[in-house]
Formats: sequence, C-alpha cells, structure tokens
Amino acid sequence: MKKFFPAAKLTIATVLFTLVVGGSIAYFLGYLRTPMERTRVHQLNSPSGQKPSHEKKEQNTDSEGKKKERKILYWRAPMNPTEIYERPGKSRMGMDLVPVYEDEAASGAEVKIDPVMQQNMGVRTAAVEKGELVRTIRTYGHVTYDETLTAEISPKFSGWIEKLYVDFTGQIVKKEDPLFEIYSPDLVTAQEEYLSAYRNLSAMSDRVGRELVSAARRRLLYWDVPQEQIRTIEKTGHVSKTIAIQSPFNGVVVHKNAVEGVFVREGTTIYKITNLNRVWVEAHIYQYELPWVKVGQEATMTLPYLPGKVYTGEVSYVYPYLQRKTRDVVIRLQFENHDLELKPDMYADVAINVKVREQGLMIPSEAVIRSGERNLVFVTRGDGKFTPRDVILGPSVDKGKIQIQAGLTEGETVVTSGQFLIDSESNLREAVQKMLELKSSTQKDSEMEKRNQQHGPRTFPAQR
Repeated sequence: MKKFFPAAKLTIATVLFTLVVGGSIAYFLGYLRTPMERTRVHQLNSPSGQKPSHEKKEQNTDSEGKKKERKILYWRAPMNPTEIYERPGKSRMGMDLVPVYEDEAASGAEVKIDPVMQQNMGVRTAAVEKGELVRTIRTYGHVTYDETLTAEISPKFSGWIEKLYVDFTGQIVKKEDPLFEIYSPDLVTAQEEYLSAYRNLSAMSDRVGRELVSAARRRLLYWDVPQEQIRTIEKTGHVSKTIAIQSPFNGVVVHKNAVEGVFVREGTTIYKITNLNRVWVEAHIYQYELPWVKVGQEATMTLPYLPGKVYTGEVSYVYPYLQRKTRDVVIRLQFENHDLELKPDMYADVAINVKVREQGLMIPSEAVIRSGERNLVFVTRGDGKFTPRDVILGPSVDKGKIQIQAGLTEGETVVTSGQFLIDSESNLREAVQKMLELKSSTQKDSEMEKRNQQHGPRTFPAQR
C-alpha cells in the first residue's frame, strides 16, 4: 500500500500536466488565427458546408402580424464597435461577431436607442418653449453715502473756535442747528462796518446810504452770517464777538475736525454732514452684463443681518469705466432709508430684473453641448431616434434656461440628460459609416481597375 500511493500521485500529476499543456496549445493556435482563417473554419464546420453570406436576411414580425425581412448591413465586434467585418466570424478577442441590421444603422449621425438602454443611460428630455425672456443679474454691493446729500462745513474766514455744540462723530443734527461758535477779527470788523452804515443811513442821501448798507450786509451774508444775527445787530446796536455756524440740512455728522480753542484757517474742513434718509449702493457687474443694465431699472436688495426683508430701489447711474483691479463695472443703485436701517459700508446681495426680449424660444441650459466651435443639441424624433443639430444661442435667462436664436422650433423635444453618451454614440456611428463608404468606394475602384486590365480600355470609332 505504501508503494501504491506514490505511483498514483505521479499518474495524477502527469495527467494534469498533459491537460494544461494541451489546452494552452489549443488556445494559442485558435487565438493566432486571423479573422479570415477563423471565418473559413466556421464555414467548413457549418452543417450545410456553404459559405454564409453577409446578405443574410432575417424575418421580423411587425405590429400587424406581417413578416418583414431584415437585411444585415455588416458585422462588428461586441467589445469594439469600430472593428467591423463583411462576414460573420470571430473578433480579434475570439468573440462571436454580432450583426448590425440596416434598420438599426441610422443615416448620418442619427442615433437609435431602445427604451431600456435610454433608462439605463438616464436620458431625460424637455420641450422647446416660447415665452417672455427675463434674466436676473445677481451680484454683491456695499452701502455708501449719497454724495448729493453730503456737505462739508468749512469757514470762509480764519479764527478761533470758542464753543462746540456738536462734539462727537455720529451725532444727528437738524437743519439750522448751531454746530460751533467762532471768533474772527475780520468778522468783527465786518459787523462794525455794517452797524456804522446802518446808523448813518438817515444822515446820508437815500441812494448812497442804501448802497453802503447793502454792501456791508452782503459781505456778512457771503461769510455765512445768519440773517437772525444781522437783525440782532440792527436791534441791539452791538457787535457780537463770535458767530454761530449752522447745519445746512438734517443729517448725521460723519467727520469731525473741531476742538474748542483751536485756530482754524479759512477753507479748513471742520465737519462733514450727510443725510442718510437716502443712500447709494455700489454694485459690481461683469462686462458681458452691461448691455442688459439700464438707468431706471428696478433692483432689489437683501441684507445678511435682516433675512427675509427685501429693499426695492432703482439703477441711478452706470459708471463709464471699469475697475482696473477687479475688471468689473460699478453701477449705482438708490434706496430710500427713512428708518436708517441701511448703514454705510454694509454688504448687500443685489438682484436686477432685466427683460431681454418680450418673446423668444428657450431650452434648459444643460441641453446644450458646447465644444468651443459649435453649440449642439440632440432632438428626439420618436421611436428612440435622436438627431444632432447645431443651434445659435442667445443670452441666459432665469430658471436655468437659455435663449435659442436659430436651429429649433417651438414644440420640438431636446435631450437634457445623457446627451454626452448619445453624442459619443453618434460620433462613433458617423465614423463607422465613413469607413464603410470609404471601403465601398475603394472596392468599386479596384473592380473598375481589374475590368480595365482584363478587357482593355474601351475605344469608340471616329465620327466622319
């Protein structure tokens, strides 16, 4: 028994080795055969012994029960659609060739896909619609002062600030509220001249006296001396050492450069006051959005710290130049701000509603395949057929759609999802069709050349 087991093991190992070597040789001999040799073997092994024809026809039953013959156009490899043959056989990978019927091969770049494959590819479609073309430009902006409601308080004479009534930045002032009192020797001299002319008005002739009083009074007014203080000089007959400078309108002090006792020269800015009941918002848009923005259009704005509240304003100005660093254009929006909720330098989200055209065709933007040189969409033709079509695009509109200027008509259906797979299949079939046409023309030229070699060139008798 001990001698039997080694002998059995040796026999089993020999059998396994023989099977592995024989199978490997058979596999490589079959793989190294050319497609034509495999086709020839397939023909010899066929039961009838006859050569199968690529013109083989199969019968198919239509919906009415009538049998229709399907013509095989060519054979292709199941794993490589560009590997095509005129006759059945094996592919380079050793797989059986599959037939491509004439009714399945679409003309040109048209593609036909069965419903199951469409579902697997995730193909979705949408109709070409006609409607109002509205576009919303969304951007950001920041709140700033209305420059037309801003004033700087700057005395027209030199002097010393004796008393401050507004002593901090941000203080709210009303029109004709006193801001500060200033002492100026020049201003005192001008008051004395006016008082002297006013007192001597009765001693001089009416014309000369009135001219002197008018000239002195005009000088005080030019120096922004209030009318009330001039009347006080006339009533009391005394000159005031200081003069009170008043606020020109209601607003907020946004800049203060005043301290009691300091000497200020004429033209020095002491206060800057702005009215915040109306503010500007400077928004930034791109260059390609410029044609759609016009003065007077309605704009809406929301603030991050007040979610849900929408402010409504309008476009008041479009700046005629670009920002050098950001390469965008600033537009100015105008908003009312009576409750002072809008603070300068706040950031805001801005939306501008633009009506591109009254009516126009539009499709979902994702339906367009952009190659850089052309814009392509796939149109459904029923029965699982899809045809590529070039289109001319217009501007993008709301709801993720884009205007179609040419290439489609209202009511047609385009592919919105899976179109890239359909495009790949379309390009592949177009390439295969070109290969077949080239091969057919080459065969015709070869047959013509053989016929000329066998029979010689045709000659025609000369006409008399």
